[in-house]
Amino acid sequence: MFVIAGLGNPGRKYENTRHNVGFCVIDRLADKYGISVNEKMFQALVGRGVIEGEKVLLVKPQTFMNLSGESIQPILGYYKVDPEDFVVVYDDISLEPGNIRVRGKGSAGGHNGIKNIIARLGTQEFPRVRIGTGEKPSQMDLADYVLGHFTSEEQKLMAEAYEAGASACVTLMQEGVETAMNHFNGKARKQDPDKNGKHEKHEKKEEPKKQEIQEKREEDD
Repeated sequence: MFVIAGLGNPGRKYENTRHNVGFCVIDRLADKYGISVNEKMFQALVGRGVIEGEKVLLVKPQTFMNLSGESIQPILGYYKVDPEDFVVVYDDISLEPGNIRVRGKGSAGGHNGIKNIIARLGTQEFPRVRIGTGEKPSQMDLADYVLGHFTSEEQKLMAEAYEAGASACVTLMQEGVETAMNHFNGKARKQDPDKNGKHEKHEKKEEPKKQEIQEKREEDD
């Protein structure tokens, strides 16, 4: 079995925001393969199904972004799924809107949802699909930016990105990380946070203004 999790914040007020692109990719997979993601378990909405002959569990954690690992880790443990068979999809401000980036492992790059998952799993070695949401304007607070909505022009790019992200997840399952990277990582991007640390710079500026989403930044491990 594979577990594919898309990260985001629960609740209607956060639907289709930049921080919720992971949820949008899960929705595309669910629609395409007829999987209902509405069962509640381990602080998540989940859906069981089959994608291209592989048993799959689609997951949308409901813990709010910064505690994503609190949901992911018990799900992997319950189903006895190794991290290498777990794929996580999430937003990346270091990529232009509509671009995606597949990696087989790596650091959190300043993304607190991934940071929490790494802390709970005790490893960085799990595949991920990063969906570009664009760099925030210099005058805007990062929390406001990632919780904001895309422009009408960006929405068209993101619709394509969600389809590509869903396809990348399927390719990861069927053909492995190298093939997925070769196929989906060809587009130009602004910066890779795992190499350049751009997210860390933004992370220092992001002080939570919205208590309900628990956007409190912790010190790096």
